Amino acid sequence: MLSLKNAHLSSGDPMKTVIKEPEPEMGVSHVSDETLRAFVGYHMKRAFNVVQTDLARTLKPFDLRMLTYTALVLIVDNPGLRQSQLADAMDVERPNLVVIIDELERRVLIVRDRVPTDRRAYALKATLAGRQLCEKAVAAVTAHEQRLLENMDATTRDTVIAAMQLIQKSLSKG
Repeated sequence: MLSLKNAHLSSGDPMKTVIKEPEPEMGVSHVSDETLRAFVGYHMKRAFNVVQTDLARTLKPFDLRMLTYTALVLIVDNPGLRQSQLADAMDVERPNLVVIIDELERRVLIVRDRVPTDRRAYALKATLAGRQLCEKAVAAVTAHEQRLLENMDATTRDTVIAAMQLIQKSLSKG
């Protein structure tokens, strides 16, 4: 908060007078984020940082990242999914998806087959190795979520999910 006590007026044109607070002699001992804590988005981002850090640690033994894991699960759950459908489901740009698909294909976790009725489109299918890895990774991610949410009852969890869905829908209207 700006205080005039111990403030110094800048010299020059009185119409352009700026009140300057005295420089603190030492750095800030505690960073206040009080203003930011009034925003839901700030809490969401801080919570997401915790989730993302632990999820990265959880997926590391499988040599998966959040995006490659998400893609693999969607492909396993939706055999024959087209790349364009996967991009839409993941909410990523199609050129960015190619890198993810290439990585999964290089590791022989998925295969890309041309769609007979549309030579431009590819159907994505998980290989046996992909389905097996997906099963293990989903089990690990389930345990990760249980650890993170162990202090949250089912009603609160459902409320949080419903709130996130409302936020997602609010932007899709306009």
